[in-house]
Amino acid sequence: MASPRTITIVALSFALGLFFVFMGTIKLTPRLSKDAYSEMKRAYKSYAKALPGLKKIGISSVLLRKIIGSLEVGCGVVLTLVPGRPKDVANFLLLLVMLAVLFFHQLVGDPLKRYAHALVFGILLTCRLLIARQSDDRPEREDTREELQINDQERNKVKQS
Repeated sequence: MASPRTITIVALSFALGLFFVFMGTIKLTPRLSKDAYSEMKRAYKSYAKALPGLKKIGISSVLLRKIIGSLEVGCGVVLTLVPGRPKDVANFLLLLVMLAVLFFHQLVGDPLKRYAHALVFGILLTCRLLIARQSDDRPEREDTREELQINDQERNKVKQS
């Protein structure tokens, strides 16, 4: 049977992956929701206005939105479907994206209700990454300690006889 740690990682990976595929798709196309797509376009225009340095290096609001949307879709697919270490890389990239999004919201002065989702999903990504990076060796280490204690006790018995 799978350990609770494994079940937690799989559930978080799947749920977070689907969420980011959905949110990234909304940033890239109006097919899912025209209203949400329009809102994303408006929001990214305000982020680009607040960061004039982006325009100097050739990043428009459209390009910024497409970059972040593509990262979210790509990393979301990896979190949902790809096994192993690439999930941790995707998790880390999404965590960086969430930090950037939180920075953008703070920069334009959005109220908490506008960026609460980014805060919550950033925390979930952090939890998933911490759980995934925990060592699997902990129970083995405890077993090894118990074996060492038993071996020491047996040696002491042999010495006493």
